[in-house]
Amino acid sequence: MSDMPEPPRCVVALAVALPQELPSAASLGVPFAYTGVGKVQAAIAVADLIHLHRPRLVLNFGSVGRVRPGPYGLLEVARVLQRDMLAEPLAPRGSTPFHDGPHALESGWPGVVCATGDSFVTGPDAWFGAQGVDVVDMELFAMAAVCRSKGIAWRALKFVSDDANAESGQDWAANLRTGAQLFHGWWQQHRAALGLAAPAT
Repeated sequence: MSDMPEPPRCVVALAVALPQELPSAASLGVPFAYTGVGKVQAAIAVADLIHLHRPRLVLNFGSVGRVRPGPYGLLEVARVLQRDMLAEPLAPRGSTPFHDGPHALESGWPGVVCATGDSFVTGPDAWFGAQGVDVVDMELFAMAAVCRSKGIAWRALKFVSDDANAESGQDWAANLRTGAQLFHGWWQQHRAALGLAAPAT
């Protein structure tokens, strides 16, 4: 066994896919990682974040595409699914074959349903409606799965950047600044509830 002491636990660690989504992450005063796009990169980065900082909570902020009318602004995610696990007839869509774990992961907070996959959604999908999906992203299920495997709580705040259609790429880029501003407002309002001290003045 190693004689090296374990690093001290932190309260919150932040995971964001891209610097463009939250350029000022370093100013928040908590450990953070820009994970990169997609489930594989997100899983590796969040596993490293947990190993290095041992947070009590991993908080994900990022952009999502809306797949039904209604959701807008900054949203809390209650449940996340894996939209591109397609292994029929071995298992229904969204379910990993020969896997005993849950195929939907719950944050424990009220909010929307997010579906994660390694594709940029640009059109309708009947499966979204059947599963009650509100928004789509490319990282959250992987992040939540790593947190579950490590016994770490997770939350996700997602900004609706586009309508998951042919204009999504342009809309996403145009709306990133608004998303970051909304997250900063949420952070200032909730940092005490997260167990974080007020910043030094």
